[in-house]
Amino acid sequence: MTKTTLCYIEKDGSYLMLHRTKKKNDANEGKWIGIGGKFLPGETSEECLIREAKEETGLDLISYKLKGIVTFLSDIYDDEEMYLYVCDEFSGELSECDEGELKWIKKEAVPLLNLWEGDRIFLKLLSDNHPYFTLCLKYKKDTLTEAILDNQIKIV
Repeated sequence: MTKTTLCYIEKDGSYLMLHRTKKKNDANEGKWIGIGGKFLPGETSEECLIREAKEETGLDLISYKLKGIVTFLSDIYDDEEMYLYVCDEFSGELSECDEGELKWIKKEAVPLLNLWEGDRIFLKLLSDNHPYFTLCLKYKKDTLTEAILDNQIKIV
């Protein structure tokens, strides 16, 4: 199982979103996602988060919080355990990303973007300031077939 981080960096009522348009053979091609990526060997989730944010955005994260763990199970993609963070304080200048276009999007407009269906669920949990959670998202091809919140509440 692949371990990853995902972070929604916040500023002025917006999230910094990445439109995945530049990477070849990208399962996220054409989708809008937060910032993050795969753990390197021996790396903690916080080390991965900080490194990926710097590599993808040029920003240094100062204040961030782990909001939950999301497990993705798929019949065509590698299974993934993702550590979901939000960040509301950072420093540095935004740089160009080699994986796509970075853009500040008002939080209320994010659901209108081309997102994974499961992302809509955890973005709603973030919006509702839901306490720490676990979420299991099961996909067949690119279709969300099941979502289980905190190992008990079946959403889909």
